[in-house]
Amino acid sequence: MQLNELALFRQQAFVAGKWCDADHQQTSKILNPATLEVIGTVPNMGKAEAERAIEAAKEAWPLWKNKTAKDRSIILKKWFDLIISNADELAFILTSEQGKP
Repeated sequence: MQLNELALFRQQAFVAGKWCDADHQQTSKILNPATLEVIGTVPNMGKAEAERAIEAAKEAWPLWKNKTAKDRSIILKKWFDLIISNADELAFILTSEQGKP
């Protein structure tokens, strides 16, 4: 199985609530270090993309900062539930890119 086949393996960056491609469309190969097999690709995000991500984070911070502890916990619990429900696929992604069997 290749990482590219997995629904959770996105070849985009998530910025300001949207998936986006690198401006220049360049990618880097992800290798399994144990076999040197190419198991996927990721976009090479540059300075412009980094600046957009930083700006988006700055804009999002006041919204997060002003949420109650209960509201934050609901969001984090949903994130936790998504991780647990996708644990097998996430484990495959992590072990593949680290070269573990």
